[in-house]
Amino acid sequence: MRSKILTIRTGRIAGPTQRCILIALLAVLAACETGPPVQEMSDARQAIAVARDAGAGERAADDLRQAEAYLDSAEKLLAERSYSRARSDAMQAKEKALTALAVAERDQRD
Repeated sequence: MRSKILTIRTGRIAGPTQRCILIALLAVLAACETGPPVQEMSDARQAIAVARDAGAGERAADDLRQAEAYLDSAEKLLAERSYSRARSDAMQAKEKALTALAVAERDQRD
């Protein structure tokens, strides 16, 4: 019993059985997809809408088009249940939309 306590406290894995269990658990965790990126998709849509309203269609058209392309990709990936990739593209869409918004606002002030 003492060796198990020491193993847990030191973080060492005592034998091949524990190693196999650890590897199996890591494989299961790596294979698990998270849930749908509902919040990220919503954030991206809202950021694109705000950028459009600020005039990014004229002042930052390239950034806005890129944001829309990332959002389209995220929607397709979401339909395929590729949630982690959809989440990544939705976050990229939001970032591009915020860049477009910043450019549009800067150009409005100038």
